[in-house]
Amino acid sequence: MGTWFMAVIGIMAVIIIALFVKIHLLQRAAEEIEHAFADRLMADTNTLIDLSCNDRHMRSLANAINLQLQKLQKQRRQFQQGDMELKNAVMNLSHDLRTPLTAICGYLDMLEEEEKTKTAERYLAVIRNRAQVMTQLTEELFQYSMVLAGEDKLNAEPVAINRVLEESIAAFYASLKKQGVTPKIQIPEKKVIRMLDRTALARVFANLLQNAIKYSEGDLDIVLSETGEITFCNKASGLSKVQAHRLFDRFYTVETARTSTGLGLSIAKTLVSQMNGTISAEYENHRLSICIYFSD
Repeated sequence: MGTWFMAVIGIMAVIIIALFVKIHLLQRAAEEIEHAFADRLMADTNTLIDLSCNDRHMRSLANAINLQLQKLQKQRRQFQQGDMELKNAVMNLSHDLRTPLTAICGYLDMLEEEEKTKTAERYLAVIRNRAQVMTQLTEELFQYSMVLAGEDKLNAEPVAINRVLEESIAAFYASLKKQGVTPKIQIPEKKVIRMLDRTALARVFANLLQNAIKYSEGDLDIVLSETGEITFCNKASGLSKVQAHRLFDRFYTVETARTSTGLGLSIAKTLVSQMNGTISAEYENHRLSICIYFSD
């Protein structure tokens, strides 16, 4: 009796140990799948999940995941190819439009010097206005395609944000005054140095100032803090919170008439992101605030 009891206990102990080993191997296989899946989901790679475990159920699971990964990788490649083709098409289109528009503007300049009737002068003014709008739209489209395609490589170097901001405001001061916008500027004396691309930063400020010229209702507060935050704030009673949050969307514009591509702020967002900064828009009490932040 005692011998049989000990034999049963021994068999049960072996079964329990085997189960523990099996569970441990399954847990390790599950962890392998988890880590491998996360790595391959984030990385642009064709490698598949390979298990050290020989359990047929786990291998079946890994094969099913590999099948979905292959589909995902195929879709990713198709998206990247389509996205690149779209960027190239936009760049080529905007580039091709610039040449005839330049020629049109040149002929308009020549016509300005010729004698003409008042009716012809009126028609000519309309044509010039539309040509200028088309030139602006084409230039915005071209600049945006250049930014997306990475044609202008960013060169990070120590940049004093104070200096670039002051120069940008000075460059647009006459345009601001012409639109009746009186900027209030707060810039610290202490230099705010960050590793940035100076040209890209100047373009960001230019786009924000152009946006203020278009939509500000007479006021503009520009504040730079020593922490690296830049805020552009102006009254814009015609906006809504939904519109404010969409300002950085590609081709979005609050204008009903197409005198802008809506790419200025989208370009600013792309450049800020490429310089490891953040940009956001808030709308409270009929005031639009656009905040940029560059950490140390």
